[in-house]
Amino acid sequence: QLQLVESGGGPVKPGGSLRLSCAASDAIKDFWAIGWFRQPPGKEREGVGCISSNHNITHYVDSVEGRFTIVRDDAKNTVYLQMDSLKFEDTAIYYCAADLIPFSDKCVMRNHDYDYWGQGTRVTVSS
Repeated sequence: QLQLVESGGGPVKPGGSLRLSCAASDAIKDFWAIGWFRQPPGKEREGVGCISSNHNITHYVDSVEGRFTIVRDDAKNTVYLQMDSLKFEDTAIYYCAADLIPFSDKCVMRNHDYDYWGQGTRVTVSS
């Protein structure tokens, strides 16, 4: 069973940056696509972006395109979510999740496709 642990959340001012980490308990190289999701206060969880298991293909939701970047370091079994130009509406609990799609350029941002989830890390954008 793959365990995921997010870290790096906290308070940040609008326009600031944060880098979230998602550390996996086992190797993710070539087998696991990783997705980032978030749940704003009082709202449902939504996809933010994802990265494929192979060739590091990424996809992002429109609201974060150009501001957020997902990078994976398979040597460390870790995936990062770099968040720049943060806005009030980025306030949420951020989760990473793993989807078993071996040797693929594909990743999706549908909650039900993901097999394992982290516990989440809170990001608060406030002045």
